[in-house]
Amino acid sequence: MFKIAVFPGDGIGPEVVNEGVKLLKALDRELNLGLTFEEALIGGIAVDKYGVPLPKETLDIALSSDAVLLGAVGGPKWDNIEVSKRPEQALLALRKNLGVFANIRPVKSIKSLLSASPIKPEIVDGVDLIILRELTGGIYFGEPKYRDKEKAIDTLVYHRYEIERIADVAFKLSLSRRRKITSVDKANILESSRLWREVINEKAKEYPQVTVEHLYVDNCAMQLIRRPKDFDVVLTENMFGDILSDEAGAILGSLGMLPSASIGEKYALYEPIHGSAPDIAGKGIANPLATILTVALLLRYSLKREDLASTVESAVEEILKEGYHTPDLNIDGELVNTVRMGDLVVERVLKKLEGDKR
Repeated sequence: MFKIAVFPGDGIGPEVVNEGVKLLKALDRELNLGLTFEEALIGGIAVDKYGVPLPKETLDIALSSDAVLLGAVGGPKWDNIEVSKRPEQALLALRKNLGVFANIRPVKSIKSLLSASPIKPEIVDGVDLIILRELTGGIYFGEPKYRDKEKAIDTLVYHRYEIERIADVAFKLSLSRRRKITSVDKANILESSRLWREVINEKAKEYPQVTVEHLYVDNCAMQLIRRPKDFDVVLTENMFGDILSDEAGAILGSLGMLPSASIGEKYALYEPIHGSAPDIAGKGIANPLATILTVALLLRYSLKREDLASTVESAVEEILKEGYHTPDLNIDGELVNTVRMGDLVVERVLKKLEGDKR
C-alpha cells in the first residue's frame, strides 16, 4: 500500500486538491496502484479549530505517510494574528519536520498558452527549465530571530552539508536533462553565498560532463525574462528560489500552472506553488492544473511511474490545446470551471491509458 496524506488547506486549496485526488483515485481504480488517503487540517483552518497552524495530529499523519499532497494556506483573515500562529508557519514546520530539502519546480512552456504570457511568444516558446530550491536552510530558518520597536534581526545560515546535498540533487537531475546548471547566489556581498559557490565548484569536479555557470541573483532575475530558453537546472538557496520561481510563473502566464515537489531522504511533499487566492475561493473558477501537474510529479518521484506522469502531462497539454481553460488563462476557447477542468483531464488520461492497452 502507498499512503498519501491529503492536506487541502485554505482558500482555493480544497477545490484544487479535490481535483488532484480525483485523478489519483481514478488511476488507482484503473491500475490498482494500492493508494490510500488520509485527510487532515493545516493552515488557517487549523488555527480556527485547534489554535495552531500545524496540529500534532496533522504532523503525525504526514510522518506516517509515503507522500503528502498539500493545498495552499493562509489569507487576510489570519494576517494580524500572532506570528507563531500564522498559517505560513505550518509550511515551514512541515518542511523542516519532513526534512524535504530539495524543492523541484519545473517551468515548461505550452504552445497553446503562449498568448497568455506577458512575454513575447518567441522568447517563451521552447522554455524547459527546473528551479531547484534548497528548502530547509537559509534565512527562513536561521537563528537568532529578533524584533523590538527599533530593530529586527533575521539570520542567514548555511552549512556545508546542506549545500552539498542540494548540489548532488542538481547534478544528478541535470544528467537526465541538458547537463547544464546555473547556480544562483550573491557571492559579491554575502558570506553564505561565497560558501555556496565554493561548494558548487567543488561538486562540479565530480561531474565533468555537466556545464556550470554562476549568476548573481539580480542578474539571474533579469536573464530569466530576457533569455529563459538558455536555462536548464537553476540551483539556488531558499529565499532566492522562492522569489525566482514565482517570477518564472510569468513565463507561463499564470501561477495556476506551476507544480512543485519537495524531496527529502525519507519523505516527499507535493504542492502547487500558487497561493490560497481567497478572493476567488468557493467560486469554482480556480485553476486545478498546477495541482494536477503536481500529482504528475508525485507519480514520477514517489511512485516511480514516469509513464503515468508523462501521460498526465500530455493530457493537460491536449486539453489546453483544444481551448479548454479557466479564467486565469487568457486564451481563446471554452471557459470551464474547476471541476469540469479536472473531469476533462481525468477522462483524457483514462482514454490514453485505454489506448495504450490496445
